[in-house]
Amino acid sequence: MKDVIRLGAGSGFWGDALDPAVELMQKGELDYMSFDFLAELTMALLQRQKLKDPEAGYVPDVVTYMQKLMPLARERGTKLVSNGGGANPRAAGKRIVEAARSLGLTGVKVGVVEGDDLLARLDDLIAQGVSLAHLETGEDKIAAMRNRIVSANVYIDSSGIIEALAQGATVVVTGRTSDNGPYVGPIMYEFGWRHDAEHADRIAAAITLGHLAECAAAVTGGMSSRWAEMPRMGQPGFPIIDFARDGSAEITKLPGTGGRVDQWTVKEHLLYEIGDPQNYLMPDGVPDFTTIQLRETGPDRVRLSGIRGRTPPDKLKLLIGYSDGWIGEGMMFFPWPDALGRAQKAKDTLLERFERLDLKAAAIHFDLVGVNMLHGPAAPMPDYEPNEVGLRVAVKTETRDEAEKVRRACSHLWIMGPGGTSFGTPMKPRPVISCWPTLVPRSVVEQHVEILEA
Repeated sequence: MKDVIRLGAGSGFWGDALDPAVELMQKGELDYMSFDFLAELTMALLQRQKLKDPEAGYVPDVVTYMQKLMPLARERGTKLVSNGGGANPRAAGKRIVEAARSLGLTGVKVGVVEGDDLLARLDDLIAQGVSLAHLETGEDKIAAMRNRIVSANVYIDSSGIIEALAQGATVVVTGRTSDNGPYVGPIMYEFGWRHDAEHADRIAAAITLGHLAECAAAVTGGMSSRWAEMPRMGQPGFPIIDFARDGSAEITKLPGTGGRVDQWTVKEHLLYEIGDPQNYLMPDGVPDFTTIQLRETGPDRVRLSGIRGRTPPDKLKLLIGYSDGWIGEGMMFFPWPDALGRAQKAKDTLLERFERLDLKAAAIHFDLVGVNMLHGPAAPMPDYEPNEVGLRVAVKTETRDEAEKVRRACSHLWIMGPGGTSFGTPMKPRPVISCWPTLVPRSVVEQHVEILEA
């Protein structure tokens, strides 16, 4: 029985770099490699894909990654755990099995964890009187917008991952676990921990280390306020966690890789996406980040200990995605001399075109790229003549046809705009999927595990 488990981060988001994961698998001597592929809106986008094609709806990267890493993992005895199943873990599991067969890897067991998708049960929950009030606004009008809802996924705990591993899975693919779930599940499984008061502090530690590793290079130098000090960030080392049975852990990276691990990269990422540091509500438990004892124990190595926490909350976060109109947008660029004047003239011309086209807009937004795109009205206007300025316009509409008017109006500036106006390809209208965050009782969530074998 191991007293220390070594986990490595394989991905921090859908679209992350694969080469650091391959290098880590080759040299990291890992027990587990964990992958976070999901963001808040990803589930709604994947659900729309699934509605069009019942065999779609998972993150395509999960198959690409597993195809590349499964042979290396087989050689090293490393297990792979990801939430890349998205809105369709079963289809993802089938594709992973097919990939294993194509590689000649027999005996691969893929654990498929389902139960996070509550879309088909939403009407029953509403009929039962379960409150689905908006977490931020308190609004409770979900029934009135039922026909616009495209997804409803709850953040499940690690129970399904634990069960899949217990059934012998060497690859686990889930839907909407928490981002740290692919790390917490293996730790709880290996040490035999339960979601009870006896193990609350140690599970809180697992959640904390999962939180640090879930965004991969973000804790090894990425997104740092000390960006200028971070070496070779084009070749970053993804984080490694050495997690001990007593709940202490060290976070590090492979020697010779880019980036850095020190107390400040760790502290910076501890604060990422955090509201109340004493009350980090997760499906598996509630860590108190103010109890962490942290010290550097060597080059690119930081030890965390003393982490305290509480048992899991009685309610779980449910993220409902719903159709919320369309966005029409455009981007134009203007050269010196008087680039700002040209951009302002283009803005005025667009507003005149919108009026002439009888555009019905819920909101119209303009940015001056290079001037106030990031800081908005807080940005002072330049007291010099910029070499170039961009103008971005974004318009929210109820229908695609109205959003199409924005694209057309922007293309009209090819001729009607100021001299020197430059364009890229006109942007197509795109649908808006908005999020409705709410809570549901833990008791309404049932996870299911199936093992698929190559």
